[in-house]
Amino acid sequence: MNNKTVIITGASRGIGEATARYLAAKGARVVLAARSGKAIADIADEIRASGGWAHAVICDVASLDDVRKLVAVTLEQTGRIDILVNNAGLIEPIALLADSDPDAWNQVIDVNIKGVYHCMRLCIPQMLEQCGGTIINISSGAAHSPLEGWSHYCATKAAVFALTGVADKEYRDQGIRVLGLSPGTVATQMQHDIRASGINPVSKLDFGVHIPPEWVAQAIEWLSDPQADAYLGTDFSLRADESRAVLGLPKQG
Repeated sequence: MNNKTVIITGASRGIGEATARYLAAKGARVVLAARSGKAIADIADEIRASGGWAHAVICDVASLDDVRKLVAVTLEQTGRIDILVNNAGLIEPIALLADSDPDAWNQVIDVNIKGVYHCMRLCIPQMLEQCGGTIINISSGAAHSPLEGWSHYCATKAAVFALTGVADKEYRDQGIRVLGLSPGTVATQMQHDIRASGINPVSKLDFGVHIPPEWVAQAIEWLSDPQADAYLGTDFSLRADESRAVLGLPKQG
């Protein structure tokens, strides 16, 4: 990770924040991207105060212009993009299909699918120019397992899984590594939102069963290295005990 430039979307909290802090502590130059400007600015300040390198860029990944600015600022600051972590994602509002709000449903599409596409579309040319790079798309078991109330989330995560596979086929031979990371349930605000909905079995889980976001950050670091090449074009699942063993993490309880 030393001196590698890492763009992390959705970096204002949860997995994104934990990843920014973890990778910066490993020596990476982290660029935090999110709509919440004050939150990412405060996190970047704390990282720098601890001796790390961090830069915050306000960015709505649903906006191609915002992502174009994110890439331009990153290159201006560091000159390269080694790793892109497509973490930004929405699940609210959770609702059955017939009760869903079309505008809110479409917003999830804009962030969860178009946001991933925008970031990949604008980072891949730079990675090709520098002859390499890694893209890690945060996936979900919801990509393969339909759940009540999550029509938008399941559909978008299935699309992200497909994007991961397509990008791998198109660019692996040119030095670009594209992988998905399916973390399982993580102790973040999203799980509080899911629990409040009460709609499907995931909402019934006790908060204590969710893994800490720092475990996801550790998995992202591992996936950034060629040792993880067996997972190119597909998802690495933190729900699998063999995956956790590779990272030195405890098995599922």
